[in-house]
Amino acid sequence: MNKLLPESTPPQLDTESPAVKSLEEKLRESLAVRIQNVREPPEFSVERNTKTAVLFSGGLDCTLLARLSHELLPGDETVDLLNVAFENPRVAAAAAASSKKDKAAQVSSKELSVYESCPDRITGRAAFGELQRVCPSRNWRFVAIDIPYVETLAHRDMVKRLMRPHNTEMDLSIACALYFAARGQGTAVDSRQPDATPKPYTTPARVLLSGLGADELFAGYSRHGVAFARAGFPGLIDEIDLDVSRLGKRNLGRDNRVLAHWGRETRFPYLDEDFVSWVVQMPVWEKCGFGVPEDAVAPALDAEKKALRLVALRLGMSGVAREKKRAIQFGSRTAKMEKGRTKGTDALS
Repeated sequence: MNKLLPESTPPQLDTESPAVKSLEEKLRESLAVRIQNVREPPEFSVERNTKTAVLFSGGLDCTLLARLSHELLPGDETVDLLNVAFENPRVAAAAAASSKKDKAAQVSSKELSVYESCPDRITGRAAFGELQRVCPSRNWRFVAIDIPYVETLAHRDMVKRLMRPHNTEMDLSIACALYFAARGQGTAVDSRQPDATPKPYTTPARVLLSGLGADELFAGYSRHGVAFARAGFPGLIDEIDLDVSRLGKRNLGRDNRVLAHWGRETRFPYLDEDFVSWVVQMPVWEKCGFGVPEDAVAPALDAEKKALRLVALRLGMSGVAREKKRAIQFGSRTAKMEKGRTKGTDALS
């Protein structure tokens, strides 16, 4: 880890910064070896011409992978965007109680289903629209994966077995979202037929793309901002170093076991060895925007993962570049499904 500290205020980071241009190229190289020359899956056909699917919340990390995939894959190959949303009884009950008091909320609740109102579904559809706008020649297939509460309960024991030895409420929330997303079964709509009725669909893709690692490498969590506020650049560097060092133990094993259950291989472009080695040697102010002057061209960009946000801007994804970080368990609503005061760090009973 590069622990170099700036001697004065670091230079402004913008879309033309050499570090941002190099980052775009390095990420493209990492992605290329993971999606080019993928074999045709067993169910591959003219109508089901998908080899690669993206675990897609509509956030910065995964949408950036989808956007770069467009430049690397054959033009006639469809890319599936797997977006998962859960029925959360606590959220549904709270919404129902609120709608009884508010007539406007009643109308809103009728217009938005329990799935379509999930934060990740909203951002997913927005990012899907932006991909259509920026890459109109590509057929993007948005797969809405809706998971009723009873189905979550039916698969919960299997998810627990797959994620072992991890055993906390947060592990289960994250693992459930990944488990059902990787199954790839939902209703789909193609960008070339946006007005068509969504049809039942299961992705034939055997290669999935995950954005895991971006938050750890580029200071994407709120705790990174807290670390900088408390201890400046030394504190921020130590926090990033800690996150990167425990990725394998804390995330990767659990995620890989859960995702592989459905016979699909998940690939992690942000965790390519050469890419990680290059990123950890970057000065910290070239990864994020903490302590760096605001860019007059893009003043609304958050400091977290600013380098990646600027890459998204370079690629025409202005909406995605400004998307806030949201944990998967809250975006898909797998967290706190039952009543009670459980914490994410609580051990499962």
